[in-house]
Amino acid sequence: MSKHITNRDISWLSFNYRVLQEAKDPSVPLMERIKFLAIFSSNLDEFFRVRVAHLRSLERLGKKTIRELDFEPKIVLAEIISIIKNQQSEFVNLLNNVIIPELKLNQIYILRRLDLNEEQKNFIENYFLNNLLPFVQPVLLIKNKIRPFLNNGSLYISLWMKDKNSQNTNNQYAIIKLPSDHLPRFIQLPPSKPGKKEIIMLDDIVRFSANKLFPGYDIRDAFSIKLSRDAELYIDDEFSGDLVNKLKNSLTKRNVGPASRFVYDKKMPDHLLNFLLETFEISKNEAIPEGRYHNNSDFFGFPSFGNSQLKYAPLEQLQLPDLESNNIFENIANKDYLIHPPYHSFDSVINFFEQAANDPTVTHIKIIQYRVAKQSRIMNALMRAAKNGKKVSAFIEIKARFDEESNLFWGEQLEKAGVEVHYSFPGVKVHSKLALVRRIENEKPKYYAYLSTGNFHEDTSKIYTDLGIFTSKTLLIDELIQVFSFLETVKVPQKEFKQLLVGQFNLRESLEKMIQKEIQFAKEGLPASMTLKMNSLEDISMINLLYKASQAGVKIKLIIRGICCLIPGIPEISANIEAISIVDKFLEHSRVFIFNNNGDTKVYLSSADWMTRNLSYRVETAFPVLDESIKKTILELIDIQLNDTVKARRIHYKKQNEYRKHKDIPIRTQVETYYYLKRKLNESN
Repeated sequence: MSKHITNRDISWLSFNYRVLQEAKDPSVPLMERIKFLAIFSSNLDEFFRVRVAHLRSLERLGKKTIRELDFEPKIVLAEIISIIKNQQSEFVNLLNNVIIPELKLNQIYILRRLDLNEEQKNFIENYFLNNLLPFVQPVLLIKNKIRPFLNNGSLYISLWMKDKNSQNTNNQYAIIKLPSDHLPRFIQLPPSKPGKKEIIMLDDIVRFSANKLFPGYDIRDAFSIKLSRDAELYIDDEFSGDLVNKLKNSLTKRNVGPASRFVYDKKMPDHLLNFLLETFEISKNEAIPEGRYHNNSDFFGFPSFGNSQLKYAPLEQLQLPDLESNNIFENIANKDYLIHPPYHSFDSVINFFEQAANDPTVTHIKIIQYRVAKQSRIMNALMRAAKNGKKVSAFIEIKARFDEESNLFWGEQLEKAGVEVHYSFPGVKVHSKLALVRRIENEKPKYYAYLSTGNFHEDTSKIYTDLGIFTSKTLLIDELIQVFSFLETVKVPQKEFKQLLVGQFNLRESLEKMIQKEIQFAKEGLPASMTLKMNSLEDISMINLLYKASQAGVKIKLIIRGICCLIPGIPEISANIEAISIVDKFLEHSRVFIFNNNGDTKVYLSSADWMTRNLSYRVETAFPVLDESIKKTILELIDIQLNDTVKARRIHYKKQNEYRKHKDIPIRTQVETYYYLKRKLNESN
């Protein structure tokens, strides 16, 4: 791989470290820091199940095939494991030496077996008998005879034992599966003193009671283990067959894939570790030492005991009266509206569909479903609309990773209600975030659209920052109809897209042309610049074009939350490129592309990151901001982000993830954005 390109997986680990930085930041409320520990761990679990599993698959390819790659999988894997071990060590140190002591300062204690008083011991004995015993799965391991299957992501306690009734002094081993998917991981104990809040982890209740499961053995010690399995469904490149049935069949195999990571307590003795690796046929390369506890994503469920001062103050979402009224379509007919969840309430989007479902003048509703909530008012509105006699069409992307099952479920529910459901294309993901409503007004059809950078998901709309526009502009509507026609018929549109940039048609080439124009302006001595905000920047062709633009004198500012394979600040290569990443309370999810265009600024919002998969193998949509007032608002919002001096980290060739320091007044994007939008709303009322 080029020395001017960072490996995507190494870059992703740098992003996940930014999450860990939030957990380390003493200015972040304690319970929020614990949540960031959970996010870090959850991210890492998925990384092993998908990316590391993928690299291990590449490593097993023949030498001839590996030579065709632009990197050596074995070398990249070694670097990944080294980075993760260091990060995990930092995680354990942070948890044990910072977070847990701070919990104690707030009268919250995580106890172990030896810390319990008699009342608490009786409590956990009863808890074990009444709640755990029906679910725990103890298995005595016998070499070459008893080899149980380790479930993906499940927690196990491994036991080192001696047989009490035998002269044989050999070691005996066993495992116990923890029912952490059925029961809370953190169990509140009767307090030893008034005001104390005491917790024990499910793991330690099982350790305490393990002798009840193996009464004939003397238990010497107990250590936790967890196995992650390959979760990738290799279906993106399949171009034939019934994709829905293939996916249903693949889902049953997801949890039985090959091992991608085996984590164990680093204090585990070698004889037990070696026995487990041999028994479960796990390579030492897949074994990673960690602390006493695994599945730290369970910290999402850590009890806060109502300590609101240990959390961020709840955000009072801004209500948009014009979009939450009974006249939403009349209001959109008069002008375009921008919404910015989670600062703005997502109720306006829900209202859009619910009014369409009940409005007698509405004849058609169309939507693209990529990810939706388990309890979705939007999906319920679509089903109600179909039952009300409207023609409702939903394109469902069933290859949305880890949401395949949910999307299949909703597809079946929609079909039962009379919705016309269209499913994924083999080999191509549909990632656009679009909706369209047709009404009859004055005996003529009138269309209304919602175009967004994020999903129609009521839950994530509270924690993901996205941008969406409601519009009835004919320029956009005509091309939006073409997108839906293509998704429903798979027939290539007869007209070229001139406003929308659509993956599989003109997305990549249009972005390239706009970059080339900036290069030409720079060569002519004219002001040339661009600002690009996205989740990930990985596509080599686009990166090389940005390097070319930098060398021509184009000023480029990047706001990249996650993967950034481009390396900013390299003399003579990327000296005109600055990049920051913002990680804070909300997940930065919107994509914004701004081109100076010789003073006639072009602004696009998009569903697409600049990854090869998005630009070449997905149906994505970037849409222009045509309303000058909305364009001005977006430019000001991006300017806030570019000036962040609290949560912005620099991405640079010399140093990664260095906080940008503030000299005078600290500027924190997500706080400033909220109050900026609140002022705008007050001014408009």
